[in-house]
Amino acid sequence: MTTNTITLSRQGAALVITLNRPNRKNAFSKELMGELIAAAQEAEADPAVRAVIVTGGEQYFSSGADLNEAMEVKSPKEGVAYLKHWERLHDTIEKLEKPVIAAIEGFCMTGGFEFVMACDIRVAGDGASFALTSSKIGTVPGAGGTQRLPRLVGMGKALDILFSGNTIDAHEAYRINLVERLVPAGKALATALDMVKVYEQRAPLSLAYAKRAVRTGMQMDQASGVEFERFLVTAIYCTEDKNEGIGAFLEKRSPTFKGR
Repeated sequence: MTTNTITLSRQGAALVITLNRPNRKNAFSKELMGELIAAAQEAEADPAVRAVIVTGGEQYFSSGADLNEAMEVKSPKEGVAYLKHWERLHDTIEKLEKPVIAAIEGFCMTGGFEFVMACDIRVAGDGASFALTSSKIGTVPGAGGTQRLPRLVGMGKALDILFSGNTIDAHEAYRINLVERLVPAGKALATALDMVKVYEQRAPLSLAYAKRAVRTGMQMDQASGVEFERFLVTAIYCTEDKNEGIGAFLEKRSPTFKGR
């Protein structure tokens, strides 16, 4: 695909998407969001891609939303239309049937912060920093930040972050479970690639179904979540990969998964 705001590279079984708006410090524009969606959808359709990694590069992840576009919003109707770009992006990432890892170096602000919260796993290099600065400019996070943040760190901590608008360093982000892995500076992408090397040895449908079970179940009460889990497990028990996986285990050999 032709891109103006991102770059794409295949590294092993991973599709690495690098945000590429250096003149705007990787601010999320509508064009960038559209290109991210298209790249993710292409990755989902390619059986050789087993996971997607999104990074901003070695210096920073993203300065946030493109405020020039935000300033163009002059009415509630225009506001809804603008925010739907964010909703489509995050919906694509959360429903993608492959793991999506955010590899974060440097600052990750406002809209960029909200985007990585929609990813499945966050890997932060030491020196990374995070902030939702909306309270400093008279707004409220509008790309799902008020909803995803408390689900990650709890209501009280989320409100503390939202009220102050202050920056959180990588160590604090790791302590409060905002990021899943904290690694030496400059190693976020390499760590994410190593994670994908593990994922590619696993059954693709197992990863897809586990992601769906967790993400959908988090929106349900526990009893409904367990019932949904039962439905997914019943479905996956009818797959070729399930027979191959259990057969390989019993025969003491490595499985060959085909994603079907």
